[in-house]
Amino acid sequence: MGETRVDLLHLLEDLRDAYPGSLEETILTEIIANSLDSGANQILLQANPTEGRLTVIDNGSGMQRKDLARYHDIASSTKRRGQGIGFAGVGIKLGLLVCEEVLTETRRGHTYVSTTWHLSSRHRAPWKWVPPIGMVNQQGTAVRLTLHNVLSPLLDPGFLGAAVSRHFQPLLDPTFSTILNPHYPQGVAFKINGVELTPQRFEAPVIAPLEIRLLRKRKPSALGYLVRTEGPLPEDLQGLAISTYGKVIKSGWDWLGITPQSRERISGLIEVPGLAGSLTLNKGDFIRVGARGATYLAYRKAIQEAVQRQLSEWGVVDGPVEETPPRQMRPLERDLERVLEDLSDLFPLLGSLVEHRRGGQKRLPLGMPGPYQDMRAVMVPGEASQVQEVEEELVVQTRGNEPSGGETQREPREREDSASVVSDFLLPDRGSRRAPARFGLGIQLEDREDDQEIGRLVESTVWVNRAHPAYQRAVSTRSVGYHIALAVGLSLAPLAVEPAQEHAFLTAFLSCWGEASLPKQSKKRKR
Repeated sequence: MGETRVDLLHLLEDLRDAYPGSLEETILTEIIANSLDSGANQILLQANPTEGRLTVIDNGSGMQRKDLARYHDIASSTKRRGQGIGFAGVGIKLGLLVCEEVLTETRRGHTYVSTTWHLSSRHRAPWKWVPPIGMVNQQGTAVRLTLHNVLSPLLDPGFLGAAVSRHFQPLLDPTFSTILNPHYPQGVAFKINGVELTPQRFEAPVIAPLEIRLLRKRKPSALGYLVRTEGPLPEDLQGLAISTYGKVIKSGWDWLGITPQSRERISGLIEVPGLAGSLTLNKGDFIRVGARGATYLAYRKAIQEAVQRQLSEWGVVDGPVEETPPRQMRPLERDLERVLEDLSDLFPLLGSLVEHRRGGQKRLPLGMPGPYQDMRAVMVPGEASQVQEVEEELVVQTRGNEPSGGETQREPREREDSASVVSDFLLPDRGSRRAPARFGLGIQLEDREDDQEIGRLVESTVWVNRAHPAYQRAVSTRSVGYHIALAVGLSLAPLAVEPAQEHAFLTAFLSCWGEASLPKQSKKRKR
């Protein structure tokens, strides 16, 4: 019997390339993420360039002996997605690429153990138990990296301070203490070579708070601010950054789909703890498919509404980042909007892509009583627990506009069966006199040669591959409308249902699209 072997060095190099930042920043943020997930409220970083060592010590819960043994396995973690930031079990292993030795010491209760670890060849990374050297006093975990290169940025205190401030800015900003208090009740303090990082509040002439609330809860589900300065900001500070559990995930304007005027003078940050379950493995983006993808898209739309409202008040709004679709595509977009409105009853995860138009709140039921509930269970198997995270009503409010008594106003509705009728996504009217920006599903054309996909979903826009042979055939046979509808259906299927149910979804999508284009039959009058 043979045995499967792994080219460990090649695997670690591929994992390194999957992370968006530099290798040194990735190693540092992964170690800190593990400390935060352990409940630490104090993280000490000690850089010793003379010995070429970086030591990170926390006062978290520590690990049991069996957990420390599993700690050396690739993609092994005791945490589940959504419980913390460092759930993948791969980031800390990247330290083997730059270290001669990784010494890990942990203490929890009566357990006080330590291991040493290194990469000895392309296929082997042996580790062994060693006596603790006393890096941890009462409880917690310490990781000591002995680096190959004594000139590594990880040995520079200035680099460490800048990286911590950039990647964990909400933990240093008192603005986010209220929303992060349930996860870090005692706060988090960072010390670098004995010097504590001071709280950092963004100072600007104009600061506008942002809040996104769940309809039935007084506490905000997302909290942040937008700032406007008199002069241009550094490029890394331009745009709105989004974080979860205190870890900044994305920044800029591209992910939000909005380009304001004077964009170089506007910055901001918003913390959304509810998006921790939608993180990708590299913690550099959010999942776009399934229930977790719908959660991200729903929050993104709510953030768009809040940011658009504030930019309108400042008079610097310029609308979403989209090219104007061809005139002949607008009727197709309207048809597809109606299709999504109809299908959102059976496939509730599509609700995040339906446009909420001006003139009132548009309600999309995310659960149906009676026989439709059984049909939904067939179409979306295994997602009942995941959809529960998405199926809560969202409204966008700016601070200071809450109704009296601390309650958020909501329109009354009948509940025939509270167990089967779940919540809806609610987004309010912006109330602006300008033409409303589109935050629903958009369709754009692009040229991607040598790509087998006829379309792809990016945020809330379906990009149809104009260079695909099937599109060119559709043009010659005058069936572009059907081709685009098929591309939209294929692009939305991974978001709406599990892979095994994509065929059923596509069949329902095309059927509904075909019915939307048929002329309505008028009823005969009686004399």
